[in-house]
Amino acid sequence: MSFPKDLPCEAVLGSIADGVFTVDLEWNITFFNEAASRITGLPHDEALGSKCWDVLHSSLCDGQCALRKCMEGGESLAGKSIFIVRPDGAKVPVSISAAPLLDRQGRLLGGVETFRDLTDIHLMRRKVKDLYCFEDIVGKSQALRKIFQILPQISRSEATVLLLGESGTGKELFARAIHHLSNRKSGPFMAVNCGALPDTLLESELFGYVKGAFTDAKQNRPGRFQAAAGGTVFLDEIGDLPGNLQVKLLRVLQERSFEPLGSVKSVPTDVRIIAATNRDLDGLVAEGRFRQDLFYRLNVVTLRLPTLRERREDIPLLSDHFIQSMAAEQGKEIEGLSEDAMSLLMRHDFPGNVRELENILEYAFILCPGGFIQVEHFPERLQPQAEDREELSESGLSLEQIKCRAVARALRRNKGARMATCRELGVSKDTLRRMIERCPELGE
Repeated sequence: MSFPKDLPCEAVLGSIADGVFTVDLEWNITFFNEAASRITGLPHDEALGSKCWDVLHSSLCDGQCALRKCMEGGESLAGKSIFIVRPDGAKVPVSISAAPLLDRQGRLLGGVETFRDLTDIHLMRRKVKDLYCFEDIVGKSQALRKIFQILPQISRSEATVLLLGESGTGKELFARAIHHLSNRKSGPFMAVNCGALPDTLLESELFGYVKGAFTDAKQNRPGRFQAAAGGTVFLDEIGDLPGNLQVKLLRVLQERSFEPLGSVKSVPTDVRIIAATNRDLDGLVAEGRFRQDLFYRLNVVTLRLPTLRERREDIPLLSDHFIQSMAAEQGKEIEGLSEDAMSLLMRHDFPGNVRELENILEYAFILCPGGFIQVEHFPERLQPQAEDREELSESGLSLEQIKCRAVARALRRNKGARMATCRELGVSKDTLRRMIERCPELGE
């Protein structure tokens, strides 16, 4: 296929920054512009006459060809993100658009595809992620930065660490980060949930057992404290540890040894312990349900992890991180969150913290067919109530009155916390103060 000499089509297509190529009905490339050569790394003359899959080696050439879909269905496709493979093996992320190529009588002649190099965008996204990612922990809030600053020093020490925080704040993620930054990073990392197993099973899981310790003990079995030698044992939900095991754990911390279930011989252990809980250990000690001496042994270095409510500025970063991860795993083209969807997440209290945000986005990812996640893709419990929708569409009020009501609602949602209200509304402290002063019903 060639362009008529009296039309500047070839010159125009050859001058644009996006790659453009056409194929005939046999999938032979009939046009290949200069940008296509630059992005693919293949000279124009070599591409012409070749099969398109031999030139692009794209992630869709395994039976999901966008051009084939357009040519067979007669519809155009736009903005699909894929990657192509250059002759040197390098993968290049591109955004493609495709359409059937028709003559003046509407007969199918082939197909045309354009593709835009997304390398710079991906590099920028990676830089942002690197800037605001510590190990696998994503965030830029002041609360997290304070922890990031001291985490390397804590990790390099051999001190026992106690992580305190609500469920879903990422305690195991922080424990793994401490392990990976420590001198024990080449050793095992073993996590045990102290509240998920019955007492006897938990004891054998932690300390192992010897042959004959109970009916089914046919041979010796090492526990986590033995198997994790040279590494780290993470004890999650330490507040649920039964009293008899608190005594055995105290001995591990004091003497670096323990006795397997059914044995009277001590076994040395070389592990670092990181413990975590969402419970009030001080209160449990006061009630006599947690040993005070064990509490002091665990409480050498304490890190209190912030809730998502305390780090709302991290919600956009976390959302993008989760969406990109899900897109990579599932191969689904989701661009991100719509403005309304992001606004709704920024107003949500997140009692389940980061884990709840991830679950919400996973649910929305399933329902969203492509493009941007909308409010209607969220779980029903997040959907705006009728009265909220009425508030959002108030009529008969002046702009000043609407602003005042918006400030009042934001203050109520944030329980009067002005910094949180500033973050939600996207205004400075001085701007919020002036808005409050202009609204008599808010008062001081």
